[in-house]
Amino acid sequence: MFGSVAAKIKDAEKIVFVTGAGISQESGISTFRGKDGYWRRYDPMQLATIEAFYENPKLVWEWYEDRRRTILAAKPNAGHTAIAELAKYKEVIVLTQNIDGLHQRAGSRNVYELHGSIVRIKCTACSFVENITSGFDAFPPKCTCGSILRPDVVWFGEPLPQDVWADAIMHAQSCDVMVIAGTSLLVSPANSLPFYAKQNGATLIEVNPERTVMSDEMDLSLRQTSAATLPQLVSLFK
Repeated sequence: MFGSVAAKIKDAEKIVFVTGAGISQESGISTFRGKDGYWRRYDPMQLATIEAFYENPKLVWEWYEDRRRTILAAKPNAGHTAIAELAKYKEVIVLTQNIDGLHQRAGSRNVYELHGSIVRIKCTACSFVENITSGFDAFPPKCTCGSILRPDVVWFGEPLPQDVWADAIMHAQSCDVMVIAGTSLLVSPANSLPFYAKQNGATLIEVNPERTVMSDEMDLSLRQTSAATLPQLVSLFK
């Protein structure tokens, strides 16, 4: 399947995965920019900015709570599981734009959440941060300090967590192979990660049913879903 790059994959010491909404779509979680994506049905400026949150926190929270229920009910698919299994053979790092925690639930340990986590809740005023999987009695939920709680996700106009981003760049620059799975590579700055890897001479492999804006930069493009393709990558080591 991997032809000329199979040897590079087998010889790689460190493999970095950059994952996006496409891999979670196979677990029943809607993407944002696809034909049935969230942003074709909802205005992100009314639901995913700090200004929208403070203008109508109840509306924003009700939307996110609906997403939380869907995400918490979802299960990791064969793509997530394959990435976790590959760590038995190689050093594997996951740099994900997804906020659903499915990589961790599949067993991956070295996961860097570039856009935060919908399971993790933080206070808008104090230092409270905690993973919360249960529902809330009222919206917007309040912290014990009396301030409003919010999902610990990166909204439009907000910077990425700088410690996570610094680590992501470091791993991109030090990998032998980078697999870009289920992402359109339209969102900055996450879409710069393949360039950091390429500068280091890494082999770039794209896994996506559709072409992306960076397909021409790839060493190999596989026009299949992550769930169909990534288990075959693991089979190279068995």
